[in-house]
Amino acid sequence: MSNIPNTIALNGVHHVAYRCRDAAETVAFYETHLNMDFMLAIAEDHVPSTGAYDPYMHIFMNAGGGNVMAFFELPEQPDMGRDENTPEWVQHIAFKVENVEALEQAKASLEAAGIDVLGITDHTIFKSIYFFDPNGHRLELAAHTAKPGMHKELKRVARDMLAEWSQTKRAPKHAAWLHGEGEFIPSD
Repeated sequence: MSNIPNTIALNGVHHVAYRCRDAAETVAFYETHLNMDFMLAIAEDHVPSTGAYDPYMHIFMNAGGGNVMAFFELPEQPDMGRDENTPEWVQHIAFKVENVEALEQAKASLEAAGIDVLGITDHTIFKSIYFFDPNGHRLELAAHTAKPGMHKELKRVARDMLAEWSQTKRAPKHAAWLHGEGEFIPSD
């Protein structure tokens, strides 16, 4: 470990970036189905950080609340794929919606547009739906449903759960109430 003190003070996520097959198709999908605003596009023939030749279109979409989604179209790279060793439900992008009613409306809107939607899934502290964008990225829309004290309790047991998981690689039961096993009882 370094003797240099950690003075990094994060101020949120500037943007997250993923690859897309077609920048125009991606903009249209996120504008049409998720009401995101197309903020800007940057196109270069050389990567600014490395100087490597690799033409790209970099698009930025406003996801609300100061959150930005970005995508790269890389026409001279091999077709995009996914990590075949990771189940497709693992890697996903989750967006917040205002409440369960907004989630239900989103589900109906997406299905009316011919998009396959999984859920509504109840995770106790939120409910969500899942679907894919045209690039194969799994998306989630989530509405908070936590009762008072639930997040505090999950934070309280987080390190114990992680330590037990690290030892056993089995799901710890510190928050079994989250999965319908028992009743949530606040620790305070």
